[in-house]
Amino acid sequence: MFTGIVEEQGTIAAAGARMNVKCRKVMEDTREGSSIAVNGVCLTATKVDAAGFWCDLSPETLARTNLGALQEGSRVNLERPAAVGDRLSGHIVQGHVDGTGEFLSLDPLPDGNWWLKVRVPKELDRYMILKGSITLDGVSLTIASLDNNVVGVAVIPYTHENTIISSYVGGTGINTEADLVGKYVEKFLVSRFSFLVGGGRDNLGDNG
Repeated sequence: MFTGIVEEQGTIAAAGARMNVKCRKVMEDTREGSSIAVNGVCLTATKVDAAGFWCDLSPETLARTNLGALQEGSRVNLERPAAVGDRLSGHIVQGHVDGTGEFLSLDPLPDGNWWLKVRVPKELDRYMILKGSITLDGVSLTIASLDNNVVGVAVIPYTHENTIISSYVGGTGINTEADLVGKYVEKFLVSRFSFLVGGGRDNLGDNG
């Protein structure tokens, strides 16, 4: 489990199905088999050294996320898993990307803040609510505007300076993970509706 609070930006040294990430801070207690969120994607460190780590990307990961588009020299957001007892500064992030959004704009606001707009996959729109949480490239953000499947979020100066958000250009693909709570609510409601439509008591037995 992650929190969406990026610890550092790493640099891709080798891209593709076997990826090498150069970094420093997240290596402090990382060992082979440890999980690390790379642009919000939970990956397993298969080989580690003082300069960074290697990880393997499945065809599903390459197809569903923006990791397949990375090149040598690309910057990525990195976060280690939350430790038991840590403060949950962001929100619960699984590192299981739901789809790739599209960067639309990043406009300056007063006091060094920024306004980020992203078109999220249409099938994820139903999980989005105003003031709800969303994870973009591993960054926990709060939805401040919602127009169909276009999400607007405010980015504070610290986040702008310490994540890859500042490097976005038109058409950039952004790993998007919807809040876990919405998915569970939907599953419960769909199951409940199906149960009621199906008669409700059919599977309860004579004493249901």
